[in-house]
Amino acid sequence: PSLRAPMFLLIGSLALADLLAGLGLVANFAVRYLLRPPSEAAELAAAGLLLAAFSASVCSLLAITVDRYLSLYNALTYHSERTLGFTCAMVLLMWLLCLGVGVLPPLGWNCLRDQSSCSILRPVTKDNAAVLAVTFLLLFALMMQLYLQICKIAFRHAQQIAVQHQFIATAQATSTRKGLSTLSLILGTFALCWIPFAIYSLVADSSYPAVYTYSLALPATCNSLINPIIYAFRNPDIQKSLWLACCGCIPSTFSSRPRTSSDV
Repeated sequence: PSLRAPMFLLIGSLALADLLAGLGLVANFAVRYLLRPPSEAAELAAAGLLLAAFSASVCSLLAITVDRYLSLYNALTYHSERTLGFTCAMVLLMWLLCLGVGVLPPLGWNCLRDQSSCSILRPVTKDNAAVLAVTFLLLFALMMQLYLQICKIAFRHAQQIAVQHQFIATAQATSTRKGLSTLSLILGTFALCWIPFAIYSLVADSSYPAVYTYSLALPATCNSLINPIIYAFRNPDIQKSLWLACCGCIPSTFSSRPRTSSDV
């Protein structure tokens, strides 16, 4: 029952997006290197799937960030306002928007008729790839700002709890360090995986060697592999559910300490 909360619906959306991103990569590889000559319709469809999947992945990460921020900023009214039905509606709207991004290549955002205008994200044109890259950088800036606000709120809550309950200072410091390490892991991984590729998309075009594109795209695609570790498997509720599903028990090593806002 604990996994039926709105937050886990967002994690499920992220999991679906990352799964589709993996399938999109396989489809793009098959279309580009196994079909000779590649079909235009297949190439546009594979590119659209990949764009939609990665857009949904980034938007799901942003939605998780917003949800974490609101759970701290509006702690008293969060559970009454962010119901499961409201979250389902927001996730559906987000996926419709991302699917709209995915249909852009078949609708004309492609360079199949003018190869000189191709970007490194073939068949997307250079101008359209620049729009996608700038949009991504703006979303990352928004995520970073929200996580900074989360950090400030978590510090303030931790200090208030420590004063009210007279917690031991070392316990509070440990909890705060854990929250900071989680934030650093989330932002650091996301930045290292995506920002180099986004910046390269702004400055490069199809004339650049393909090896540069692949070397920078590999970390971005690996982000979909890392996301389950950061957002799911490190979560105590999901860990307990996996133990119950696999062996029908919960190890005694699980901490019974309640989670605080410092854990973020």
